[in-house]
Amino acid sequence: MNDNPRPMSTPVLTRPRVLSGMRPTGALHLGHFHGALKNWVSLQHSHDCFFFVADWHALTTQRPSGETLSHHVYEMVTDWLAAGVDPERCTLFLQSRMPEHAELFTLLAMCTPSSWLARMPSYKEQIAADPELASYGFLGYPLLQAADILMYKPAGVPVGEDQAAHVEVTREVARRFNRLYAAESPVFVEPQALLTETARVPGLDGQKMSKSLDNAIAMRDAPEATAAKIRTMPTDPQRVRRTDAGEPARCPVWPLHQIYSDTATRAACETGCRTASIGCLDCKQPLIEAIQREQAPWRERAAALDPQQVKWTLELGTERARAVARKTLREVRDVMGLVA
Repeated sequence: MNDNPRPMSTPVLTRPRVLSGMRPTGALHLGHFHGALKNWVSLQHSHDCFFFVADWHALTTQRPSGETLSHHVYEMVTDWLAAGVDPERCTLFLQSRMPEHAELFTLLAMCTPSSWLARMPSYKEQIAADPELASYGFLGYPLLQAADILMYKPAGVPVGEDQAAHVEVTREVARRFNRLYAAESPVFVEPQALLTETARVPGLDGQKMSKSLDNAIAMRDAPEATAAKIRTMPTDPQRVRRTDAGEPARCPVWPLHQIYSDTATRAACETGCRTASIGCLDCKQPLIEAIQREQAPWRERAAALDPQQVKWTLELGTERARAVARKTLREVRDVMGLVA
């Protein structure tokens, strides 16, 4: 292990900048890859990308032990790297190592109406379901997220439709701050929501893949574990016997074929199901093989990573992000009249 790894190259600043983050929940699953990571890997070739570990955000809805949270952080970043996110092409950093984010959150709080935060649909829904979540941190989650974004002045934030409202709040916060303090020369860019077409990856029970539902296939599951999980997935409930004709539209396995199988394989499975010429395990086998092929390079890359190197990657990326964050904070403090 080289204790003094070579410095990472500086991102090309002429490219449009994007920023995104993930809460650390440990090892990632196929839904994370197809919902976000796949897009990150693509964006890093055309954009100046900042991707961060949102560990402060994790504390708004969870109470993990310090040891557990730290483990989750490095497991998640290992999956980022295994998926092909390249720290030579983008900046990876740890939110909680950036007190600059907390300061910007505080300064933005001085001019953001609390009603903007309380009206968020996700806040109302989750508080109704679990009153224990009614903390100041959870209420302020959208504003902290706004600080995370505005700090780096990205042109866009890649999100699914369910997160578009958060980007709109960020735009409103930027607009209000610029109007109050920097009308002639705006400090903040109003980022655009880059709505990404994300595949809804079904879990083992047919619902959306989620760790909380215990229905996930991990990105780095062993081949035999992947095979065992898929073989136990429920299929068309009306296909009781092997000789019964089935209907792929009723089968929880079919959406996975639409993600992983080529046209010929899907056609063969569709015909075989409807004519009862193949059984459900026959239908699952090409899917198992396709997922195993996708997972193989992820496991190989992860196995080659030294845990200390993963930590160094975050350390170096955090310092790179800090240089950008400090510049933005100087601008914010200056227009607010705060003594340098």
